Amino acid sequence: MSVKSLTCIACPVGCQLEVTIKGDDITVTGNACNRGPEYAVNELTNPTRVLTTTVAVKDGFLNRLPVNTNIEIPKGLLFEAMEIINKTMVQAPVKVRDVIIKDILGTGADVLASRSMSKK
Repeated sequence: MSVKSLTCIACPVGCQLEVTIKGDDITVTGNACNRGPEYAVNELTNPTRVLTTTVAVKDGFLNRLPVNTNIEIPKGLLFEAMEIINKTMVQAPVKVRDVIIKDILGTGADVLASRSMSKK
């Protein structure tokens, strides 16, 4: 049996969850809403994150463009995704929600522009 403590981020309350693992049985306590147990199980079995970063821009009025994935990707792939994103340069102009990288690492997640960027 193993017991882990997590701060839930599924809603603004930030409950302190206690997760008890006995073999394949997972019990979650301390949640104030129904999203807490799902968050805890996902966080312990397959943690995912939305990746937010920047890419280089050629001929833009700024030299970096904020981007994020449209869906969460496995936490274990974040650094590999960053290697791809860091090698990417986009050409201005770019509109908000333009797809910068389609289906990064085969995750089904697209890297999207978080803002528009006009030319210099």
